[in-house]
Formats: sequence, C-alpha cells, structure tokens
Amino acid sequence: MIREKAIETLEIEAEAVTRLKERIGDEFEAAVNCILHCHARVVVTGMGKSGHVGRKIAATFASTGTPAFFMHPAEAFHGDLGMVTEHDVVIAISNSGESSEIVNILPVIRRIGAKIIAMCGRRESQLGRFSDYFIDVGVEREACPLGLAPTASTTATLAMGDAIAMALMAVRNFTSQDFALFHPGGALGRRLLLKVENVMHSGKDNPVIHAGKTAKDALFVMTESGLGAVSVVDDAGKFIGIITDGIIRRALAKDYKFLDEAVEAIMFREALTIAPEKMAAEALSVMEKHKPRPVTVLPVIDSAGVPVGIVHLTDLLRQGVV
Repeated sequence: MIREKAIETLEIEAEAVTRLKERIGDEFEAAVNCILHCHARVVVTGMGKSGHVGRKIAATFASTGTPAFFMHPAEAFHGDLGMVTEHDVVIAISNSGESSEIVNILPVIRRIGAKIIAMCGRRESQLGRFSDYFIDVGVEREACPLGLAPTASTTATLAMGDAIAMALMAVRNFTSQDFALFHPGGALGRRLLLKVENVMHSGKDNPVIHAGKTAKDALFVMTESGLGAVSVVDDAGKFIGIITDGIIRRALAKDYKFLDEAVEAIMFREALTIAPEKMAAEALSVMEKHKPRPVTVLPVIDSAGVPVGIVHLTDLLRQGVV
C-alpha cells in the first residue's frame, strides 16, 4: 500500500510535468520576452502553497540573472504594493485563478502600470482574464487521494517556473562565472571566483633563496616557512628552480656533504608554477594531475618571471576549493 501510493504519486506528478511541454508556445515565449525586456524587477506573488512555490521561483530568478523578489499578496493589500513600480513585471500564481488575495490586488497592479503574467490552471478565471500573459500550469488531477492537497499542481508550477528561468538564462548567455558571482559563499563561488593571489603566501611569508646560497641555508628558510619548499632565484630575482623537502631528504640519504654546496647544484629546474591571476581551482588541478605523483606546493610566478608567492595544497583545501 505504501509503496504503491508513493509510486502512483510520482507517476501523476511526472505526467503533469510532461504535459507542460504542450504549453510551451507563442504565449510562453511572449511572457519570457516580457521579462527579458523588463529593466526593473520581477515580482512573484501567490497565496498558500502557491506562495511557497512562488518564493522558490523568485529565488531561482534572482540567482540566475533576473532580479526578482516575492511579495505576499495579503501584505501587498496592506501596504506592500508600494514595492511594485510601473516598470516591474508581476507573476501571479494561483491554480484556480480565483484566490481572493490575488484577485484583490490585480486592479491596483494594473493601475500602477506593471505587466501581469498569470501562472494559472484556468484561462477563464479572474486572474487569467485580468493578465497580460497567461501561462497554463493546470493539471488533470492532484496526487492527493482526496483531490484536495496541492501536489501535482504545485509540482507543475514549480517546473514551469524553472522552465522560464532557464529560458531567460539561455537568452542572456548567463555563465557559470555569473552564477558564482551571485553565490560567493557556495562551493561553486569559491571555485570560480577565488584566484591564486587570494590564497598564496606572499611577502615575508613567501620563501625565496638565491641560487648561490647553500643547501643548508635553503633548509633553514624552508623550515621557517613551514611550507616544505623554497623558490630559487638568480641575480635578477627571476625564478629558476625549486628546492623541496623531498629533494633534501633524498640528498641526505646519500651524503650530508651536499649541505655546503650551492642550491643551484641540487634544485629542480623544471618545476611546476602558476600565475597569480589564475583561478585557485586551476592550481589544484595542476597539483593533482602531476605525474608520477601529485605535488603539494606551487611557486606563483608573475609575468616578469619573479616568484611573488607560493601556494600550498592545504591552503586550497582550507578555502573549500575541491
């Protein structure tokens, strides 16, 4: 009984969403173009379950390049209509199209001058007749066995809201970088907005040594920084190689006398590097893809060939760049 009802519910709601494809026509395109050419904001309103769906639709719009907010219709009737301007587009959601809280504010919205898009199940309803554009989100039946709780209808409305938002994204050429700009606190934002220069160790925290210094000097600098590596520079201050704790350990296994030799004699000349303006995610990729084994540090080299910093794997992981 439990499984059967759950499966039936999913089938009813899936069918409701599938049938929406038949409603993507000229009027849908006209409504999307109306939003596209709106130079103000999209105001989404709805009562009850339609209001909950409306909040999600407004949030999706806002995070994908369409300035939008949700307005509660009951509060709108008591002052919040002051948020609506003649340049806005109002998306009113009501399955029946007869919700009194929605119907009551329609004449005022019309008087203000904002365009009205109805997301509704009945074109002949008051909302359907009063709107500039009608988007049909009606369903044949709800998944609720009593036919009372909004289920398939809210699912269909939510899906149609996503369809509008995705169509707007496509027309606007909204990119992942744009998306990250509106989600700076999320993982995507950290991957797409964080640059190497934002996480690297620079200034006095950037371990650098001249090629003429000894391996012992390099070991002291490396130990002080705690990063397990030090960049090697020539007389002009240009990067020419790297000394890592691995190089030191392997040399010690053979003979400690190398400690008095010049750094240049034991440094690794073909070191992986990265530019400060590169994305932090790219630095992580470079580290992970190195063969035969990943590396944990990357010298950061500017356009003049000068080591301006060093980035460690733990710095990237700490910032959530994964």
